[in-house]
Amino acid sequence: MARFLLRRLLYAVIVLWLVSTLVFAFLHLSPVPVERVIGGPRATTGMLDQIRRNLGLDLPVPVQYWRFAERLLRGDLGDSYVNGTPVTALIGDRLPATLWLVAGAGVLCSAGGVLLGVLSATRARTLWDRAATVFVLAGLSTPPFVMALVLLYVFATRLGQSGVHVFEAGPPLQEHFLRRMVLPWIALAFLLMASYTRLTRGAMLDVLGEDYVRTARAKGLPERRVVCGHGLRAALAPVVTQAGIDLGALIGSTIVTEKVFGLQGVGQLVYQSIALGDTPVIIGVTLLVTFFVVAANLLVDIGYSVLDPRVRPA
Repeated sequence: MARFLLRRLLYAVIVLWLVSTLVFAFLHLSPVPVERVIGGPRATTGMLDQIRRNLGLDLPVPVQYWRFAERLLRGDLGDSYVNGTPVTALIGDRLPATLWLVAGAGVLCSAGGVLLGVLSATRARTLWDRAATVFVLAGLSTPPFVMALVLLYVFATRLGQSGVHVFEAGPPLQEHFLRRMVLPWIALAFLLMASYTRLTRGAMLDVLGEDYVRTARAKGLPERRVVCGHGLRAALAPVVTQAGIDLGALIGSTIVTEKVFGLQGVGQLVYQSIALGDTPVIIGVTLLVTFFVVAANLLVDIGYSVLDPRVRPA
């Protein structure tokens, strides 16, 4: 297991290096120069040259990349091109809101999707199963930003006019935490919950038809133990795999969700940075997302060994 973890950590370092290099190359090959974005349309040639010198953009690209890589090794993501604030400080101020949003939506979509999938599989071809199928079709057909706008209109605008205050805009880490986070959680988790419901239902139907499940029932084991102890454990393997893949999509969807609900998180930060051409912030956020995705996939590999002893590394 120790050798397996060391190998995966080495892969994670290589992935982070490749992603940082690719993002650095793509952003420095942008058709819109950074100095033009910062200086504005009325900046003179002398002003643009001064901005390039101040930012170190007049140096050769290999020298810029060497300085960039050297700072990364020290944990320094550089300073913002727009206001000169360290990127780590900008991300640190916005990260708690995004972490709460992603964590709450992740728990809601995984737990809710697995629960609905198990209930649908154990009650196949019943009214409950058909209702779950309708929910899956609706969830897979509704983008997160549409769900966010619908929830905001219904629960904030319509119910707010009648005196029922379900949603309140503002920073999530202050008072009225649940009132500010429940609707963003639902909007962000709705699509993935439908996906996990479908995935769990299909996996459970396959597992419940296996010989060892029929043998467990023939021994007289309670149905709850058969479903949870024998069926669900085997059916969770594809769900765990999908969860590691979906983390990147979940973080990416926070940009629109934070915009709609007014949450000042990392999604809003990267949106503003792209509009302003703030390269260090874009690279910093990209590396942060890559780190979370790599860490999630490492946890998925460990979870495999827990769920299925046959894939445990020697």
